[in-house]
Amino acid sequence: METLLHDDPAPVFDRDHLAQYTSGDAALEAELFGLLKEQAERCLDAMQAATDANAWRAAAHTLKGASRGVGAFELAEACQRAEDATQASWPMAVADLRAASDRAFAEMDRVLG
Repeated sequence: METLLHDDPAPVFDRDHLAQYTSGDAALEAELFGLLKEQAERCLDAMQAATDANAWRAAAHTLKGASRGVGAFELAEACQRAEDATQASWPMAVADLRAASDRAFAEMDRVLG
């Protein structure tokens, strides 16, 4: 059975990474956080509706890039695993992504206030 877990988890959210691009501008960080939430919802919806591997991988890849950009590295790693997942494991990958996005958003909410 394929597993989507790994041994060395990435940070849920790395604010220092985000601050490299925002210079600590709280309004910009909040805007980027909101954009990531919207992107995650669109991509997860697309992945749940996907019937072919190309659409699945495109949505996972898009969310991976958005996640990396703001420092949501655990979510980005979950996206990488989803990109590599077989179609039979897509439901498990979506569950993994939803859990990782929930953790990322909770941590970003906590850190960014």
